[in-house]
Amino acid sequence: MGRHRAELLKTRRGVALWPIVAVAVVAVLGLGWFAWDYVNSVLDERAASSSEGCPEGNATLRVAVAPSIAEPVQQAATAWAAQRPVIRNHCVQVEVQAMDSAMTLQNLSQGWDQSKVGPPPSAWLPESSLWVNQLKAANAALLGSTPASIATSPVLLAVPEPAGAAMLSGSSFRWSDLPELASVDNGWSRFQKPEWGALTLTIPDPARNPASALAIQSALAGASPQGRGPVTTEMLSDDRIKDVMNRLATANTAKPPSTTLEALVELGKVDDLAKAPFEAVPVVEADLYRRNVGKDAAPSPVRTLSGVQVGGPTPTADYPFVALAGELTDDVQVRAAQRFSDFLKEPDQQRLLAQQSGVRVGSTQERPNPSPGIRWAATPEALAPADADATQQISAAWASSGAGAQAVTVLVDVSRSMTQDGGDGQTRMAWLKRALRGQVERSVGGLFGLWEFSRSLDGAKPYKQLAPTKPVSQQRTLLMDAINGLKPTSATQTYTSVLAVYRSAMENYEAGRTNRIVVVTDGSNDGGITLQQLQTELNKLRNDEKPLSISFIAFGSDVDRAPLNQIARANGGTVSVAANGRALDPALSQLLAGNR
Repeated sequence: MGRHRAELLKTRRGVALWPIVAVAVVAVLGLGWFAWDYVNSVLDERAASSSEGCPEGNATLRVAVAPSIAEPVQQAATAWAAQRPVIRNHCVQVEVQAMDSAMTLQNLSQGWDQSKVGPPPSAWLPESSLWVNQLKAANAALLGSTPASIATSPVLLAVPEPAGAAMLSGSSFRWSDLPELASVDNGWSRFQKPEWGALTLTIPDPARNPASALAIQSALAGASPQGRGPVTTEMLSDDRIKDVMNRLATANTAKPPSTTLEALVELGKVDDLAKAPFEAVPVVEADLYRRNVGKDAAPSPVRTLSGVQVGGPTPTADYPFVALAGELTDDVQVRAAQRFSDFLKEPDQQRLLAQQSGVRVGSTQERPNPSPGIRWAATPEALAPADADATQQISAAWASSGAGAQAVTVLVDVSRSMTQDGGDGQTRMAWLKRALRGQVERSVGGLFGLWEFSRSLDGAKPYKQLAPTKPVSQQRTLLMDAINGLKPTSATQTYTSVLAVYRSAMENYEAGRTNRIVVVTDGSNDGGITLQQLQTELNKLRNDEKPLSISFIAFGSDVDRAPLNQIARANGGTVSVAANGRALDPALSQLLAGNR
């Protein structure tokens, strides 16, 4: 009996040991996963309960917020402040600044002008990740966290109420059908309204209007073999996709309004659809709600507009909250931004956002009341958005499409420093060639010219024209051969070369198009004319009737950006930063898209 008991105990010990060890390991891993956040929470709670409360003083989290949701975010900030949040022994307060996303992007990427727009923010809440993608393309170092969506809003087609009634009662259509619908003389016949004639669509610049960019994405995605997103870089080189892009751009109104809001204001004045300059514009649902109830600071609407949900993958604005980085942002503000972002995703704040701004959240189906023109229809198929690089490439391809495609002259640095490592084991020159080839391959139309600069490339001249600024379709092979033949040589005589390209672009100015110069350089000027001499000559050549911008991409970490900023600002351009080779293509795409 004693032997049996001993054997039984021995067996039980053998069975029980490994589960205990396994559970212990899992527990340790689980505790490790949450340890950092727990320790920080404990420290914050102890600071909050101390006699001083905030031994390190106060800290301010400034958040630049898209005007469409600024009001409920401000109320949420007040509610959060009532909880007395403490971060790293600092009492945190939130200042919400309603600011147009285009203005926020411009100030963040080109230097914050406190005299005009107040102190810089340490977090940003635009209406779409498309804005964050542009900031990343301009200077990825300015992003302090991964964007987190706090709400969504689908993109609709805004039309006058009679047109909305016809569309909703007629046959369904997809975003990918718009090129055909908008390019024929009797587009309204599809909706049993032949007397209205052509269905005229306006698409404001997608580089500055997320609704336009997202609608274009959905049209391209729907035309792909898969019939859905995301749109990829490879798709943009497909002739079928480029054809859809070009037909949609060609069908666009000759001079579309600058912004979606301007288009909505004009559309609300339409009385006779047969005589309207346009009858439809893509719009974020929350913005259409605000327009119809007069909450967007524009003149009160004359007529209510209808929001029509288009078939196929539904493009959606995602309202991302992102912490910012930079000299004026510290660790306390980054942590505060993350905590406030989490607070905005709690049920009470989500309900506030939905009720007041008309955005959609997962925790409630409540909507603003009244909400004229909006049906709040379900969106069964959401568009998978393009990644950050592809979004810039789509906008660049759009800028090269249609009858008014831009004329771009690119000047590239071929100095010896371009042999340095640009990341992933490739030289800077290899990355430059890859980016340029991609632009030419994806170009739908437009005019593209290429110059190189260094020292003594053409006799004593430090520059050389490799391809004139002509339609890509006429010289695609020439451009590719020129790109493949780029070779690093010696110095970096930037200013002399910029002046030569500017003079040539002025002499060959393309009227009726946007004309621009883009310079890619990885070093500072080291010969030729001085900065002052360049500015003097540019001032002599400048002509208000021939606007010609100069923008720069500072490639790598060896570029003195101060003089480039002076040149760009004086000539309507910008300066982007590509810290490594992977950042070069999106930075170039952004500038070719015309965002400045």
